[in-house]
Amino acid sequence: MVDSNRRLVLIAAAAAWCPLASAQTTVEELDTPFVVTPGNVVASMLDLAGVRAGDRLIDLGSGDGRIVIAAAQRGATAIGIEIDSMLVEKSRAAARRLRLDDRATFVTQDLFETDFGGYDVITLYLLPDVNKRLAPKFLALRPGTRIVSHDYGLGDWPPDRTIVVDAPDKTVNVEKVSRLMFWRVPARVEGEWRGGAAGRPLSIRLRQRYQSVSGTLRLDGREYAIAEHKVDGTRLALRSGPEGTPSVLELRADGDLLVGELAETGRAAVGLTLRR
Repeated sequence: MVDSNRRLVLIAAAAAWCPLASAQTTVEELDTPFVVTPGNVVASMLDLAGVRAGDRLIDLGSGDGRIVIAAAQRGATAIGIEIDSMLVEKSRAAARRLRLDDRATFVTQDLFETDFGGYDVITLYLLPDVNKRLAPKFLALRPGTRIVSHDYGLGDWPPDRTIVVDAPDKTVNVEKVSRLMFWRVPARVEGEWRGGAAGRPLSIRLRQRYQSVSGTLRLDGREYAIAEHKVDGTRLALRSGPEGTPSVLELRADGDLLVGELAETGRAAVGLTLRR
């Protein structure tokens, strides 16, 4: 008998498993059907995340390891987290057969005891309740970390991009498609920032909800509204100012520092530095 948290993880791992040999099977201990992730969906997940040589990827609920192995074939260093030790052994054997075991590794571990820090890409095919519980951990990761989820979102955190992929071989759902969602962990930029641009005092006050920000800009004694914009990892483009004379701030966040440029109609762009 497993506790409710562990049972939830087991079910999630089952939903993520993709058997190499058969379309569908069950594990008696879990009493849960495993669901195939078709090869074209695996490729689309890695494409959506922009996985490339040198990336570090972690796959949560890695099943038979095909996402990890596919990432390793692209030159990434990848690790799979899976609670079923039998599946971990199968994954390791598959990686050895393909001579990828130096870049594709697998660990028997509970998702909720896993450290996600230090990775460039996180992939997952888990149940909605599990995703929702993991979302706060993801938000605390290094800004710019890329996340791709298969079919299910991260609670009320809206994705940066969603694509739908045909999946005629999918063994679940009447509609034979897979919905893939992409997030880039946003820098935390909420607060009041003060500094200057070419000797002119400048400050901005930002409100933030996930990757969406809005607020106000104060320049030359005048205050302008900043409409809603998106934080793209550490990058932030803000536009404000009276109609016809917009101010554009192209910024990069680094902890409590914002560095970038201020561009205004009729003026050359100038560098700026703001501190929170």
